[in-house]
Amino acid sequence: MSTDAAARARSQASATDPRLPGLIGLPILRVALVGMAAVATWLVLLAAGDDSSFPPMMLYAAASMLVVNLISLALVRRALHAGGQRARDLIDFSRRRLGTDLLWGLLWLAVLWIPFALAVVGVGFAMFGADLFTRFETLFYDPTYAPTFDRPLLTLLAIATVVTFAPLNAPTEELLYRGYSQGGLFARGWPAVWAILVPAVIFASQHVFYAATPAAVPIYLVAFLVWGIGSGLIVRWQGRLIADHRRAPPGQPHDECTRPADRLPAR
Repeated sequence: MSTDAAARARSQASATDPRLPGLIGLPILRVALVGMAAVATWLVLLAAGDDSSFPPMMLYAAASMLVVNLISLALVRRALHAGGQRARDLIDFSRRRLGTDLLWGLLWLAVLWIPFALAVVGVGFAMFGADLFTRFETLFYDPTYAPTFDRPLLTLLAIATVVTFAPLNAPTEELLYRGYSQGGLFARGWPAVWAILVPAVIFASQHVFYAATPAAVPIYLVAFLVWGIGSGLIVRWQGRLIADHRRAPPGQPHDECTRPADRLPAR
């Protein structure tokens, strides 16, 4: 390919790349939505006579994520469609691979939990030393808080939260942070370190609003940063979820506008 032809191909490919403000702004917007949901939930609890601290306990926080996840999914879908893609292109789901994908998913969960747990213990030990393990009971739960609502109501809320939070939250996060943002940054030619790290940092900051106590905030930040980086590396290595955001220019083979890592076989 001549120099002029290569330049035209790069220009045409960059025209179909996701826009940088959206690749970073959309994840930041989700963090803002999570924060607003936490504040709104806390104010509702106070109005109902519940002496809740901020941020609210995890049950209430998870319940409030339904609206956040639906908005996030709608925004990601619109952003992908604007670039000529669909969410299913990033997920690359196939019924024929369902069993294999489940096994890979279990493996990656186990792999991610190891550095995550080490980060929790490491940051906690740096903060509290040998007293860490005696403080675990009060570090991630406020022992002074007693819910005002009766047990049947809390049980119904817990069931509704499991039904809405479990199937929506993780897929939404992966589509947004690893699929759309990280994949788009790679497509724009960002170095791998920054394409993985930037979405991971934003992902970690979201979890500040899940920390039950102020002392848990730095632990959450570091632990979920480690989780985000690990997830980004796995998605990049497997070549799944991150579909190539660029379409080959007319007359140019698709392989010429993708990196080798983008063409890894689906596992």
